[in-house]
Amino acid sequence: MANLIDPVELTRDLIRRPSVTPADAGAMDVVERTLLGLGFACRRMKFGEIENLYARWGTARPNLCFAGHTDVVPVGDAGAWSRDAFAAEIVDGVLLGRGAVDMKSAIAAFTAAAGEAIAAGRVTGSISFLITGDEEGVATHGTKLVVEALAAEGEIIDHCVVGEPTSAETFGDMVKVGRRGSINADILVEGVQGHVAYPHRAANPVPVLIRLLSALQSRKLDEGFPEFQPSNLEVTMIEAPNTATNVIPGVARARLNIRFNPSHTGQQLADWFDIEAWRAQGDFPGKITVTSSISGEAFLTERGDFTELVAAAVADVTGAPPELSTSGGTSDARFIRALCPVIEVGLVGKTMHQVDERAPVEEIRTLQRVYARILARYFA
Repeated sequence: MANLIDPVELTRDLIRRPSVTPADAGAMDVVERTLLGLGFACRRMKFGEIENLYARWGTARPNLCFAGHTDVVPVGDAGAWSRDAFAAEIVDGVLLGRGAVDMKSAIAAFTAAAGEAIAAGRVTGSISFLITGDEEGVATHGTKLVVEALAAEGEIIDHCVVGEPTSAETFGDMVKVGRRGSINADILVEGVQGHVAYPHRAANPVPVLIRLLSALQSRKLDEGFPEFQPSNLEVTMIEAPNTATNVIPGVARARLNIRFNPSHTGQQLADWFDIEAWRAQGDFPGKITVTSSISGEAFLTERGDFTELVAAAVADVTGAPPELSTSGGTSDARFIRALCPVIEVGLVGKTMHQVDERAPVEEIRTLQRVYARILARYFA
């Protein structure tokens, strides 16, 4: 049967909307218009300046949801791109453009697969879409609030597929069944500025910051956790604003991030930061302030019927079952897991966020076939 929607052309249409977070640039309109054409009931859910969409075809259960985001990261150096980042050009069978991999192609591929399944009369329950414009940003006005609103209304989603680019080296070699948690900490040490020749008249914040960071880095967080790699702490910024060589600075700052497995909770790590800050304070007359922000907790979708169904669908198309992994960064799956089991399936992620982000046209079509097999098995 011929495709009702060409996933490549729909991806190109989406890429041509420069929806760099928090801008929408008409991207959500493209998704909504396409889904309306397939018979979905569409509901725009705008929080702040962020456009979100929840759409559903059917009213019966089970309800299989596809989740994704239309927003993209900035282009960076536009002159470094071989083509306009938002022109969506196809060169030698490869689609170039911001969002080609992460993840406008997945939205298009699932939309095409859903249209095909609906036209064939194979959907015995419901298909829904949860699309946000706030995944690449701070993620405070996107999926998190949509999930909370749907839960409060009693909307039931039985299972969810997120279209993040999960494949590692070759298409279909990996899907994600969980993610590590993430916590950020901003550290501010306030001392007293002074002349380097008269240190007794100053309070240097730099040694205190070094002492605190050393204590944090010296702890081995864990050896890993079943299904998860070890937690890791990375210092991402250190500064002591000072333009002179003979001045003891008045402040020193640092920023760090921990990606953590279920050995920890975000709050436990935040409490640890505070304890180490208290120890580093000692007799320092200044002040240490640690501001923690928990982006998400670690989670795992347990092996079972749903993970087996998705793995089998990938194998139907690629000929080999995928690795079920929890590696990589965070995604909006961390919010959706409050509603239902969730698994992530998408393209090879090597060029996401890079200059000349790109996806082979044939892989976008192959992703549609994978999603079609998921739908066929799910509603069998």
